[in-house]
Amino acid sequence: MIRKMWLVTLVLQVALFGSFAFAMANRAGYESAEYKVIESDGAIEIREYPDLLLVSTDSKMDSQGSDGSFMRLFEYISGANSAEQKIAMTTPVFMEGEFDESDVAMGFVMPKEVAAQGAPAPTGEKVTMRQRKGGRFAVIRFSGRLDSELAKQQEQKLREWMEQKQLDGHASAEAAGYDPPFTPLALRRNEVLIRLKNQPEEAATNPSNSDQP
Repeated sequence: MIRKMWLVTLVLQVALFGSFAFAMANRAGYESAEYKVIESDGAIEIREYPDLLLVSTDSKMDSQGSDGSFMRLFEYISGANSAEQKIAMTTPVFMEGEFDESDVAMGFVMPKEVAAQGAPAPTGEKVTMRQRKGGRFAVIRFSGRLDSELAKQQEQKLREWMEQKQLDGHASAEAAGYDPPFTPLALRRNEVLIRLKNQPEEAATNPSNSDQP
C-alpha cells in the first residue's frame, strides 16, 4: 500500500513538472513585450513600458466575440496584410475595454524587428494598426481562465492596493494573456494593467519581461 501511494505521488509529481515545463517552453518560444519593474509587491508590480505597435481589432467585438477577434488578428500575422508577410506571434495578447465580450479591443504586439521596419497594413476587415503609448502601469498577475468575472475581481484587488499606496490610476484597465488555451489553468499567466497618472520620473530597476508563472 505504501509503495503504491509512493508511486501515485511520483506519477503526479512527474505529470505536474511536465505540465510546468511544457507551459514554460511554449511561452519561452514567443517574443514578449519588454518592460522595466519599478516596484514589486507579491503578485503586484509597477512597470514602465515603452511605446508598442499593435495590430488591433475595433473597440467592439463582432457577433463571434473574442474568438472572432483573435482569428482576425491571427489571419493578419498569417499573411492577411499588404505584404502577404507571415509575422511571428508574440505575448501578451492585450485586451482593452470593460472586460465585457461585446466591448473589448484585442491587440497583438508587433515583434520589435517588424515594428522597426514598418509593419504591413492589414487587409482584413475591422483590423487596424495602432500605437500603444508607453508609460507606467500598476499590474497584478494571476492564473486561471481569463474571463470578465475574474478580470474584474483582480482589477478590484489592484485598485485597493493602489489606494493604499496613494497611486492615482485611470478609470479604464487592460487585461493581458500570455498562454494558449490548452495551457492548464493553474499555469496560465494573466494580468490586469492600470495606467498611472502623474508618476515622477525615476530610474527603473530590475529590467524584466519574466515568464515565471
